[in-house]
Amino acid sequence: MGNPLQTVLCERLGCSAPIIQTAMGWVAEPSLVIASSNAGAFGFLGAAVMTPDEVREKILAVRKGTDRPFGVNFHSFQPGADRIVELILENREQVRAVSFGRGPNARMIGRFKDAGILCIPTVGAVKHAKKMVELGVDMVSVQGGEGGGHTGSVPTTILLPQVLDSVDVPVIACGGFADGRGLVAALAYGAVGIAMGTRFLLTQESPVPDVTKAEYLKASTDAIVVTTKLDGIPQRMIRSKLMDRIEKSGSLGMWLRAMEAGLQMKKQTGASWLEFIRSAKGMTAHGAMPLKQAMMAATMPMLIQKAVVEGDVEHGVMATGVVGGRIAEIPTCEQLVGRIMEQARGRLEALGVPAPQPASAA
Repeated sequence: MGNPLQTVLCERLGCSAPIIQTAMGWVAEPSLVIASSNAGAFGFLGAAVMTPDEVREKILAVRKGTDRPFGVNFHSFQPGADRIVELILENREQVRAVSFGRGPNARMIGRFKDAGILCIPTVGAVKHAKKMVELGVDMVSVQGGEGGGHTGSVPTTILLPQVLDSVDVPVIACGGFADGRGLVAALAYGAVGIAMGTRFLLTQESPVPDVTKAEYLKASTDAIVVTTKLDGIPQRMIRSKLMDRIEKSGSLGMWLRAMEAGLQMKKQTGASWLEFIRSAKGMTAHGAMPLKQAMMAATMPMLIQKAVVEGDVEHGVMATGVVGGRIAEIPTCEQLVGRIMEQARGRLEALGVPAPQPASAA
């Protein structure tokens, strides 16, 4: 019998642990990608909130910090997406995978596949998983309602087996995972590994300011709420004074926030109003959302940036999975991945399933 913890995810992505560090905007920066990849997981760079020049710089930074393969996340409707695609292809020697939500068509997916780069979209519904497989992706990451940021209503324990029964590509479980028990549970369902966002956000190598990490650690599960007031789509956030004010605001307040964030985004990215509107319209085309809602979605990263980059928890928002309500400490990525794998081996052995120690440390 082989090692049940050495799955097809490890084989195809070149990592030693069947664990993915997800591409959180403003959080999945080179420091975190390097640390998670060196620890044995597979790290994704969060390029969906970056300009092409930033993507070039940060891919280079990751490559200087680790010789392990890693992934890049982007949206095909973001400003400069065509240049970002070329940058990914230029770094195919080490960029092993791309991830995305909405966006890439069959032609773009085909270009990545021809370059040996795996396409791993994140989906939150069975129909989206089927559509992505029809377009030719290599794996799908399934995020249940417990996940952070934009979320659906179907729990991971229901959505995961539904997707597993509906597609014939490897499936990664996401939403509610933080330890070795969850990893073994996901493998028992038939997944090839787990993807974690909030758990990696709360590591020492995460670039999130300590003041913001402290807010995450203080949040109980009761203080984690789902709101539709930020951009019209359900999102899971830590409850705060700002979130309470937003929940009480009307449609005009949502528009004003979108315009204010839009101005900040224009200043930071150098995008024109035309590019900004085109980006929003791209979201409407792929997500069937009205323009007003898409404009707010396009500017959401700016509100997140306030908290996770600037440490301004009074004027920013903090996306989180509900699992954040039970995280109480901030380990290094090496400690986290090592502990998850050790816990997983312990659970497998308790079930009578041999799980050999790795030949060498991650």
